[in-house]
Amino acid sequence: MTGDERRKNIFVIGLDKFHERQLESVQHAERYHFHPLLPYEEVVTPDRYDMQRLIGDAVQQLESFDGAIDGVIGHWDFPTTSLLPILSRRFDLRTPTLEATLRCEHKYWSRIEQARVVPEMVPAFDVVDPFDDDAWEKLEVQTPFWIKPVKAFSSYLGFRVDDHDDFEEAMRRTRQGIGLIAEPFDWVLEEARDMGDLPHVGGRHCIAEAFIGGHQCTLEGYVFEGEAIIYGVIDSIRGSNCSSFLRYEYPSELPKEVQERMSDATRRIMRSIGYDNGCFNIEFYYDDETDGLKVLEINPRLSKSHCPLFHLVAGASHHEAAIGIAIGRPPEFPRHDGEYRHAAKFMLRRFEDGIVQSLASPEKVERIERDHPGVFIKLAVEQGQQLSDLPPQDQDSYSYEVGVIFVGSHSREELREKYLEILDALHLEYDDGKGDAAVDAAP
Repeated sequence: MTGDERRKNIFVIGLDKFHERQLESVQHAERYHFHPLLPYEEVVTPDRYDMQRLIGDAVQQLESFDGAIDGVIGHWDFPTTSLLPILSRRFDLRTPTLEATLRCEHKYWSRIEQARVVPEMVPAFDVVDPFDDDAWEKLEVQTPFWIKPVKAFSSYLGFRVDDHDDFEEAMRRTRQGIGLIAEPFDWVLEEARDMGDLPHVGGRHCIAEAFIGGHQCTLEGYVFEGEAIIYGVIDSIRGSNCSSFLRYEYPSELPKEVQERMSDATRRIMRSIGYDNGCFNIEFYYDDETDGLKVLEINPRLSKSHCPLFHLVAGASHHEAAIGIAIGRPPEFPRHDGEYRHAAKFMLRRFEDGIVQSLASPEKVERIERDHPGVFIKLAVEQGQQLSDLPPQDQDSYSYEVGVIFVGSHSREELREKYLEILDALHLEYDDGKGDAAVDAAP
């Protein structure tokens, strides 16, 4: 940075300490001031998302800032994904439009958009009103299928349906919890313009999708001034219940030819949607028996889960791409400056309720990280905590995620070895009401 070049002011929605560490890894980090915009607790784990208050607080914070606002970025799902384009309108920032963002993250609308471009990669799908007593009779998608709200994240209120009883139970639980995200999402839908080519389907609806399987992976990319760039493919490994994620691994083991087919489809989809000047990730399934590809979903943001993976392998969190776009500079990402050839995110899951009986203290967690280079640990629980009291929007319908461990290594075998060593050091035990302390098996 030259003597007359000032540091850029980058505001980060819901910035926490963990991701602040990831931001420090970006190239030329000394050229930026990173400012938290809105508290983490209000945009990630609140009891209620009050969109008008969040926008008002963000506007007030930005307007009262004594300096230039060079960019606003985020890595969380809704409402961050909607806050960014709404603030962009107010402060003339570089982000995708709200309309393009909604064409990605409204799951029913997104399927319509995908079907226009790559119909062979889209499973059968249908819209469902969970408050309609005749919803089952109106369904055209055959079992087995997945059903979830048209807007949700972290598999919140996502259910596999094999028969009528499964459907009725899924609808019962959906009616109880859908308002948490549907209410603020409906408010955002009212802010959108020029969506007339899509049917009016509000946030209190669900989408049913034919079951698809195979090798799941995620493509991370961005669009800068109309050009879509794919910079990483990450494998997603689920548990035996086929619902809960156990780990993500980077780089992918898929053949390069398959990765390029997914990349080509992604570029065509994002161009059709009109998504520009923003990061995204898109999830696919590859069936190696049929050599077929299916799109799962599009997220109009970079994945927070993958930040440490790129940090460990590429040498910097992919926040670097978001920063470049925000300040109008073509991202130079990824590089290959990381210390490790492989990286993984392991999810610490518990498949039944219980109380956290013991776990490593924050001081011991820091010591474990110091003693094990290439390891980042983030726990979501405290001693004495009831797992069913965890924020529901952070959990899938079949398990509790109590923490994550990121590991860098020089081989895939070493990933698991380091993970098991760290898991043992964390000493996570639960009181499940059966007398003895319960410890989950490692994935």
